[in-house]
Order: sequence, then structure tokens, then C-alpha cells
Amino acid sequence: MAPHDSTARILAVCRVAQLRPDSGNVGVTAIDKQPVTPRLKARALGLYGDVQADRKHHGGVGKALYAYADEAADYWAAQLGRPIPPGLFGENLRTAGLDVDGAEIGERWRIGGDLVVEVTCPRTPCATFQRRMGEPQWVRRFTEAGRVGAYLAVVHPGTVGAGDAVEVVRRPGHGVTVASWFAGADAEQAEALLAAEADGRLELYRAMTESIAKVRGRAA
Repeated sequence: MAPHDSTARILAVCRVAQLRPDSGNVGVTAIDKQPVTPRLKARALGLYGDVQADRKHHGGVGKALYAYADEAADYWAAQLGRPIPPGLFGENLRTAGLDVDGAEIGERWRIGGDLVVEVTCPRTPCATFQRRMGEPQWVRRFTEAGRVGAYLAVVHPGTVGAGDAVEVVRRPGHGVTVASWFAGADAEQAEALLAAEADGRLELYRAMTESIAKVRGRAA
């Protein structure tokens, strides 16, 4: 078990404020997340009252929650010369004191009292995100910076609220992080993840199994 970091915490919990019109294939987007003050239940498919408009690419048990680090948001605030308030990137959880991009795939966090989540995969920026931000070449810039945040599965349901402590309770030890997979997914990392799954150290969810299959196909 990893040592508890008393500084790691949830700064804000965000859920969809309203569905907004969008020029993409779905016609609407649920990226407009806003902080809420009451504690919310987090279950297998995410936060109570939250939705995903494009369920082909978002949501489901492997992408129940999306976490983004406040430290990464500060980087973007400096780069863009504008505030990056919680929820602007479509995240459900804005964290502080937690290395979200440095988390290993399969890493588990305990949030507050009962909620346990597992890091499943990095976020891949899309055209909806670019339209949301209104920044030139946003997808390319976000990709190149590598500060992408992590999708989470809910391992044990519970409630979550701003101020909750976050504790890393399991780190699989395979060395493949959110950032390393996003920046340079290769056959070596793919095999490390598959070996860790075979050893029972993690569960690979659909987004990662599909990504691993593509990497192994290129290497064949």
C-alpha cells in the first residue's frame, strides 16, 4: 500500500450543467461541467445526475469519471492567459496534490471514506473539446503537452465532495503511466500491461484493450 499523502485532495466535484448544442455528429455535448456543492454519489456509471452525450466515446464503466489535476490546469492558465476553472475541461474531479498524469494504469485511489476508483486510461482530446475551448489548434497543443488527465472506473461506490482526501491505495508496479502510454504507447508497454492483468494486478477496460490491440497490430 502506498503511503498516504495528506496534501492530495479533491478541489471540486463537477457534473453537467446543461446539454449544449454542438456541431459534431451527436448534435449536443455534455462537456459543460460545473462544480456542485452537495456531496454526490459515485457509482459504476459515474456521478449522480451526470450524463454523457456521446456514449460511444465517453462514459461506461471504464470511463465513469474523469479527473484532472489543478497543477496541470495552472500550466494551461499560464499558457493561455485565462483562468481554467474546475469543469472547463469536462472533468468530474479537479484534484490537488495528486500526480494524475503520473498515475499507473490500474492504480487505485480511495477518496473520502468509501469511494475507491481505478485509473483506466488517458483522455484523448477531440473536436468537441476544441470547440469548447475556442483555442487555435487546441487538440494538437493539448496532445503535445501531455497533460491529459485520467479516466476512472468506480471499484467501490461511495460519495465524493470538495475537500475529500485522496489516498493512493494500490500501484500495480508495471510502470506504465497515463502520460507514458499517451505519449508513446509501444509494444513493451502493452506487454507490461497484459502481464499485469494476467497476474491479477489490474483490470484492463475496453478503451485500453482496444488501444493495446492497435499497438500490438502495428508491432506484428
